[in-house]
Amino acid sequence: MAVPFADLKTQHAAIADEIEQAMREVVESAAFIGGRFLAEFERSFADYCGVEHGVGASSGTSALHMALWACGIGAGDEVITVAHTFGATVEAILHAGAQPVFVDIDPKTYTMNPAQIESAITERTRAILPVHLYGQCADMDAIVTIASRHNLCVIEDAAQAHGARIGQRRAGSFGQIACFSFYPAKNLGAFGDAGMVVTNDAELARRARLLADHGSADKYHHGVLGYNYRCDALQAAVL
Repeated sequence: MAVPFADLKTQHAAIADEIEQAMREVVESAAFIGGRFLAEFERSFADYCGVEHGVGASSGTSALHMALWACGIGAGDEVITVAHTFGATVEAILHAGAQPVFVDIDPKTYTMNPAQIESAITERTRAILPVHLYGQCADMDAIVTIASRHNLCVIEDAAQAHGARIGQRRAGSFGQIACFSFYPAKNLGAFGDAGMVVTNDAELARRARLLADHGSADKYHHGVLGYNYRCDALQAAVL
């Protein structure tokens, strides 16, 4: 008998009653965008990661774009990352207007090899974007040390590393900002698609939220050119 690699139907069956109740609550509230369901999920997931702020997103890809923009990454900048990742990592860098610079992975962990980073740094380098994979974190102590030495931002791509730890610290708590995906087949999957930006920096959280909501902090007042990257209440309630 063929066994699906990701058996979402069986996974859903185990929690179907809880999911249906969550959906009913959203429908009854008639608050489909934002609201208490999203606020509660942002708070609880940030707490889980051990950071102060969570900002919901429409996907892991949009979360990456939000994080890059929040950190001021733009045209002419370089971002050091790895090729051993899903295409969204590089898509987000390019959408931000920056140039990806690839370094090799550690053959034992399949994550960014810190020994390759410094030779890739130029005067245009603005950030290091390590990718946590296969339930494990990249070597964040070494990466953060290098970033600090060169005054670079660290943006964690934790799309496939919910709950991964180094000691007592979880993925998402090492860099200035981190991104998660809740695509249905991820470690923690939504009913459709969703993502999250987490950070300890209130200003980065504010900027990420601004970009996600059409560049608007006050209704119908748009201070910057933004996107519709919001996480809807249904996904938040299910998660």
